[in-house]
Amino acid sequence: MNNNTIYDKIIYNVFHWGEDGMIKIFICEDNKEQKEKFKDIISNIIMIENYDMEIELVTDDPYIVLDKLKNNTVTGLYFLDVDLRSSINGIQLAEQIRKYDPRGFIVFITTHAEMSYLTFMYKVEAMDYIIKDNYKNIGDRIKACIKNALDKYKIKSSELQKVFSVKLDDRIINVDFNDIIFFETSTTIHKVILNCTNRQVEFYSNMKEVYKMLDERFCRCHTSFIINKDKIKEIDKKNRIIYMITGDECLASTRGIKKLLG
Repeated sequence: MNNNTIYDKIIYNVFHWGEDGMIKIFICEDNKEQKEKFKDIISNIIMIENYDMEIELVTDDPYIVLDKLKNNTVTGLYFLDVDLRSSINGIQLAEQIRKYDPRGFIVFITTHAEMSYLTFMYKVEAMDYIIKDNYKNIGDRIKACIKNALDKYKIKSSELQKVFSVKLDDRIINVDFNDIIFFETSTTIHKVILNCTNRQVEFYSNMKEVYKMLDERFCRCHTSFIINKDKIKEIDKKNRIIYMITGDECLASTRGIKKLLG
């Protein structure tokens, strides 16, 4: 498992979220200086506001953006230049992005104010069209777009997938139910370890309280283990061991085996 362990209390506020619980940010800008400027602005906003989001890609090549999306399921916030000095411009790129990420948020940052009408022609539903001429205003506009995207993402995802919300200092980290492999008791008293596909979260609680917050896809197969039934690879009835898709082994009681197979 991943060794990035977060120690904090879990907030038992189970609500709904999107595919992976985090918006990924993409920047496609052909001017190197401006590309770094936008990256710095966005990084600082994420850090200062403690947003649970990250910059996924910074590039000047629109085809690298599309290649990234072909192999990943994400909800993205895209900051795109219009003139990319490529065989496709930023608006055409946005049209292609919509095929892979129909729920994504698209923002154009450009000097070409006269091309804004094309966003309607290509039906890309841009969140904003920021003109580079006013550099003093760009940071505030980008910040507003990020906040707007987060707010809308929560609303759009309200009927999708449940998550645990974990508070780390003044930051909220969301763990999608679909990313949970299993829970286990910690060697530290009064703590439980949540094992996910990409992280490990250790928090103060007990298995009884955790199990109350889960849905029907989870089974408490042992006093020390709660597993996601959708993540089981194999069940060894004789030795009462559950093999998860990650290769982890979870113990099961006789009663737990019966619950899983019943």
